[in-house]
Amino acid sequence: MIEYENLKKLNEPFFAEYEQKFHSVLDSGWFILGNEVKEFENRFASYCGTKHCVGVANGLDALFLALKALEFPVGGEVIVPSNTYIATILAVLNCGLKPVLVEPDMATYNINPVEIEKAITRKTVAVMVVHLYGKCCAMDEIIRICKKNNLKLVEDCAQAHGAIYRGKKAGTFGDFGAFSFYPTKNLGALGDGGALNTESDDLKNSIAQLRNYGSDKKYYNDVAGYNSRLDELQAAFLTVKLGHLDKINKHKQKLASIYQDGLKRDFIKPVMDKDFIDVYHIYNIRHSRRDELKSYLVDHGVRTEIHYPVPPHWQNAMKGVLDGVAFPISEEIHKTTLSLPISFFHTPADITRVIDIMNKF
Repeated sequence: MIEYENLKKLNEPFFAEYEQKFHSVLDSGWFILGNEVKEFENRFASYCGTKHCVGVANGLDALFLALKALEFPVGGEVIVPSNTYIATILAVLNCGLKPVLVEPDMATYNINPVEIEKAITRKTVAVMVVHLYGKCCAMDEIIRICKKNNLKLVEDCAQAHGAIYRGKKAGTFGDFGAFSFYPTKNLGALGDGGALNTESDDLKNSIAQLRNYGSDKKYYNDVAGYNSRLDELQAAFLTVKLGHLDKINKHKQKLASIYQDGLKRDFIKPVMDKDFIDVYHIYNIRHSRRDELKSYLVDHGVRTEIHYPVPPHWQNAMKGVLDGVAFPISEEIHKTTLSLPISFFHTPADITRVIDIMNKF
């Protein structure tokens, strides 16, 4: 069986370094907001090419705290893609803001700048883009729209660690770049974790307070904050993994190129473009008989995933929030998309085997 993912196999090359870090943290006796968090924040900021990084508890908190730090009025509208994972929308709702969904570009699956401009109203305060599957959005046009309309820009980079658009890495275009370090990500922890990147000293200081009960001095609280801290142990593991991130991304890019060259035209494959360096957190294809294809692959020893089976506006949690709306492009993507094996532990031979099976479907 070719697994879709196996977190033990994925992390085995790093076990010795993890063990060293584990004992280092244990011996230090310091487990919250210590030197490991500071080291990771500095290294990740440097890797991305941004001034500041602030570690938080998870990716959803990163998105939520970004919006809180920007201090929008209740009821302000935030434009988000209609085919995103629900976390993007939950962050908006949890801040008392209104998510305004717009359709993606069917070729890239990322938010369509033309649709962003159509959706702007006098209540619009921000655009939250999602670099889906590990491909950056078309940021030049999005930045132009935000500047023209005086809107804040937040990047959801949960799937795009190291992805590049025209020479710049994801998480360096907006007011904030929000990251998740969920274990399956290209830069994944051994538990939950997240971070926010920003160029602004003021926004960095705001997030540093908000994540720690609104305090930057013990027992003195300046704002009503939250408990959302990246812990020392996860930060230590992330520092290890960060040292291998380029190797991980290059491996996944090699596997993606094998898919691109080998899969027959029956399958709609990811679009490749010289302006974009994709990191393939997910390698997705689309097919009109997706469910049959998924079952066929399981029967022939290949496991796949669907990212995501249900569009956000069809989720039970969105009843009363996004009722009565239709997003046909998003719905078509969710109905036809299939994610193929592309983990760091997979070999080119694994991918060739998947291709051979798929091409007989």
